[in-house]
Amino acid sequence: MVRPSEPMRLLRSGKFDPDDTFQFERMLLQRGFKQIAGTDEAGRGPLAGPVVAASVILPTDADHSPFCDSKQTTESQRYNLRGYLDEIGACIGVGIVSPRKIDKINILQASLLAMKQSLADLNKTGSEPDFVLVDGNQKLLITTPQETLVKGDARSASIGAASIVAKITRDEIMDEFHGRYPRYNFRANKGYPTSEHRQAIRDHGPCPVHRYSFKGVKEFVQKTAVPRKTR
Repeated sequence: MVRPSEPMRLLRSGKFDPDDTFQFERMLLQRGFKQIAGTDEAGRGPLAGPVVAASVILPTDADHSPFCDSKQTTESQRYNLRGYLDEIGACIGVGIVSPRKIDKINILQASLLAMKQSLADLNKTGSEPDFVLVDGNQKLLITTPQETLVKGDARSASIGAASIVAKITRDEIMDEFHGRYPRYNFRANKGYPTSEHRQAIRDHGPCPVHRYSFKGVKEFVQKTAVPRKTR
């Protein structure tokens, strides 16, 4: 059985190969685990929109090298990789936590909740993982064995694949919100605090999909143009 800190010991040992992004998964497979999921989130920093997480189990015989941090890929590359995940039969789960829930429990807890939801969604496909690699340094409240990996989206192909799915899913949600609230230009900024976006909040107040607890939004809640449901 793998000891929880073994992936980190591999990193510190000097034996970690930064060009081999499947070595953590391979190490776990060699120790008897069969369904290894990587999980990551997208959207911790924006002023609007949900936080979205994904969990991915990659087939062991696929080409894992293309999967990396979604922030290092272009939009067209992300969509190509998303299509490749379907081609190779990767198992995928998604979790989405709303702006209202973010305001209630804070963005860190919302991010962890979204990851947990994505694992539950993965289970619905009949692909329950027996080990989870979690991006970052915060463990999840799950019974499945897990290990955290700081900068895991660049170190683990499974986490990298999850980061791509989470990013695409969230971007598509923000594109939909753009149609409802075009004055904020969510299609361009995806809810991130660009100067244009900040000015729109100052001019019009936040809309229902803004995060009312975030600095840059909460100061303008009183001038909200569209009332937000409180439940």
